[in-house]
Amino acid sequence: MIESTECIRASNLSFGYADGPTILDIPDLTVQSGERVFLYGPSGSGKTTLLGLIAGVLEPPSGTLRVLGHDVGALSSAERDRFRASHIGYVFQMFNLIPYLNVRDNIALPVRINEERKKRLGSSLDIAVKEAAAHLGIEQLLDEKVTRLSVGQQQRVAAARAILGAPELIIADEPTSSLDANRRHAFLELLFSNVAEAGSTLLFVSHDLGLADQFDRSLSLPELNHAGE
Repeated sequence: MIESTECIRASNLSFGYADGPTILDIPDLTVQSGERVFLYGPSGSGKTTLLGLIAGVLEPPSGTLRVLGHDVGALSSAERDRFRASHIGYVFQMFNLIPYLNVRDNIALPVRINEERKKRLGSSLDIAVKEAAAHLGIEQLLDEKVTRLSVGQQQRVAAARAILGAPELIIADEPTSSLDANRRHAFLELLFSNVAEAGSTLLFVSHDLGLADQFDRSLSLPELNHAGE
């Protein structure tokens, strides 16, 4: 685990696509290591863009953004990819599953390709994959191609993949939107259990404000974001 009291620190962070307007202008944002933070805001408010910047999927063009002690803006694209693979579990809104792989191999992929996450695995990879799948009710689908799954099932595969290997930071972009109440409860139980066991930081985006009281802190992106003012 990287030693730092701050997991995420953004100062005067701004972002806009190509020649378009600035869509994010965040003077200050701090998330402490080990915090479980609930981030909310209406559609189009920039939540997914902010997550992409924090995860290094997007390059911050202006301001300072430090994640797990690293200046994300100073990293090359390849360095950001390696950093994300080693230290961040990301449940993408569009899942980003590998269509030609089955469920088992999609869940296992981040650990198979990254030694740091493999070392943090508490059991064998096969056992860890089965346990994560069982908690999310997809253990019977491990040998199925992900293209044969429903949207809700694909979402659970993406969630299982993100938490495997105890990443220091877990980013979840609307991870429960396609789950029923029982699966939502099981997913959050598994997520919180893994976060607590690994000492990970959790940044969780959702429109479901009913989930907010299960987190240490809630942040409203429209209140953080000064773009357009």
